[in-house]
Amino acid sequence: MKFIKSVIHEMTLVTWPTAKETRRDTTTVIITSLIFAAYFALADWVILLLLKAFVF
Repeated sequence: MKFIKSVIHEMTLVTWPTAKETRRDTTTVIITSLIFAAYFALADWVILLLLKAFVF
């Protein structure tokens, strides 16, 4: 029971993000994911071209 009371008390101390902060953070994650996806797709394509030119 002490654990549950402790959790409830701790949850009252949490500062939750606003809707604006959540949108900003979500947008940042999506854009970063797209940039990394594009980077790895380009790197994969370049490596494939090099392998086709020199190995296959």
